[in-house]
Amino acid sequence: CPCRIEFFWVGCVYGRNNDAERFGFFCHAALEFLLQSGFHPDIIHCHDWSSAPVAWLFKENYVHYGLSKAQVVFTIHNLEFGAHFIAKAMKYSDKATTVSPTYAREVAGNPAVSPNLHKFHGIINGIDPDIWDPYNDNFIPVPYTSENVVEGKRAAKQALQERLGLKRADLPLVGIITRLTHQKGIHLIKHAIWRTLERGGQVVLLGSAPDPRIQNDFQNLANQLHSSHSDQARLCLSYDEPLSHLIYAGADFILVPSIFEPCGLTQLTAMRYGSIPVVRKTGGLYDTVFDVDHDKDRAQAQGLEPNGFSFDGADAGGVDYALNRAISAWYEGRDWFNSLCKRVMEQDWSWNRPALDYLELYHAARKSAS
Repeated sequence: CPCRIEFFWVGCVYGRNNDAERFGFFCHAALEFLLQSGFHPDIIHCHDWSSAPVAWLFKENYVHYGLSKAQVVFTIHNLEFGAHFIAKAMKYSDKATTVSPTYAREVAGNPAVSPNLHKFHGIINGIDPDIWDPYNDNFIPVPYTSENVVEGKRAAKQALQERLGLKRADLPLVGIITRLTHQKGIHLIKHAIWRTLERGGQVVLLGSAPDPRIQNDFQNLANQLHSSHSDQARLCLSYDEPLSHLIYAGADFILVPSIFEPCGLTQLTAMRYGSIPVVRKTGGLYDTVFDVDHDKDRAQAQGLEPNGFSFDGADAGGVDYALNRAISAWYEGRDWFNSLCKRVMEQDWSWNRPALDYLELYHAARKSAS
């Protein structure tokens, strides 16, 4: 339809003034495709506000046009955006999920969710182990597995230091890979940078801010650090996929101090590369990172060994508590630390287990229909 041409090839996915209209059109088109092609799926699974309209368009219209077989499953990835659409999709869906059990509990009281708790489940996300694979990664200097993690990470750290002009030395290196938004705990990130430098470590941050004021703020910090700690800290305020691989491989720790985090993939990718996550206990971070000092029993209940450092508060004291223990462990017990790197690489954070949980949910949705 020529009148809809302004919906396509607009140079971005989000952030235009007709986002809702564009995604609404997409949802209509998807359902119309199913109808016209005669394809009758058992499950239609839609995600977040952008495909939420599928839930009610299907139930209010397309069921009557002949698409009667499907059950609708709806997943919330982040309740911060499009709550009105999410609330409506929650109402119309047959089953609903979010991307970790803890986030499911954290949002249970939200009015978009609370009337639908009977059909709401938390299933942790996975990562793709083929994309994030230190044994087959063109962006790092030496391929490695858990067996040669020490050598592999040493080579990656040297390459990272060289690329960014940091001091070539065996120092604890903290990596931060994130969007710079309030959700991600930017005040804690800033504090952690200074704390790491005080402890003699190095810091590499990769990320940018959608808000120009925050971007500007971090640009000022980058300039300041370039003057005062040029061989210890580097802030790369852009999107750079190859560099992210090198940071995951070259860092000793990956810091994720989010204020809220529905699932978080950063900590899972970090572990795939043998980097130790240092996280705030929230959402999926709590469900996937088990503190080496405090979470032995909780890890064991999941069939796991402890795999990182975590903290509770959203203040400097909180982040210091986890970061200081992490850096001290690096300085004081390298053999123990290296065995921890090996251990986290051997944990499975792929889609293997979550996929089975989703299959179970799909079967339950079909059963409730019959």
